Amino acid sequence: TGKEVLANFIHRSGPRSAKPFIAINCAAIQNTMLESELFGYEAGAFTSAEKRKHGLMETADGGVLFLDEISSMPMDTQAKLLRAIEERAFRRVGGTNLIHVDVQILAASNRDLPAMIKEQQFREDLYYRLKVVDLHLPPLRERSADIPELVGFFVRNNNARLGMNVTDVTPRAMQALMNYHWPGNIRELSNAIERAMLFCDGAAIDLEHLPRDVARLT
Repeated sequence: TGKEVLANFIHRSGPRSAKPFIAINCAAIQNTMLESELFGYEAGAFTSAEKRKHGLMETADGGVLFLDEISSMPMDTQAKLLRAIEERAFRRVGGTNLIHVDVQILAASNRDLPAMIKEQQFREDLYYRLKVVDLHLPPLRERSADIPELVGFFVRNNNARLGMNVTDVTPRAMQALMNYHWPGNIRELSNAIERAMLFCDGAAIDLEHLPRDVARLT
């Protein structure tokens, strides 16, 4: 739905824009490794820890740490994250010294966290500690009016990145894009526009350049 896009915008628009923006997808990292990714580890903390490694929270010091799919974080790591947020400090895995940091936390999830709390799969205290400002991002199918502007954004980015010069989208192609339900949300739209541009040999994207499932919805 554009969670990381919004997180990047918050970072760029805020007082920490000159400091690091660090994003981590909690669902993409093994549960046993997530703690060391967040907090780092000391040499000898475990078998393969040959030298000290700084964690992402330490790397983001002064800036923003974006925790995507925080619902995938194990309960024990949730407890350590809560303590780190409360104290603004943490210990590396295998370490004894407190590392003090100043980090703004942005967290996102596509799951129902209050329901997970009831099922004892997510910590209630961490949920309310994170829930200072709550932003709801509806799926793309519920905000089709955003699609033309998003398409323009992707076209401009791809022109610069791919060295192309696509300048327009035909009305019927745009109508098909707005009629499609986009189960893959903004990432799927981005991929569809990149594909269309690769197949486009003129200045405007038309129906024949779009994926078949999209093109039939005129």
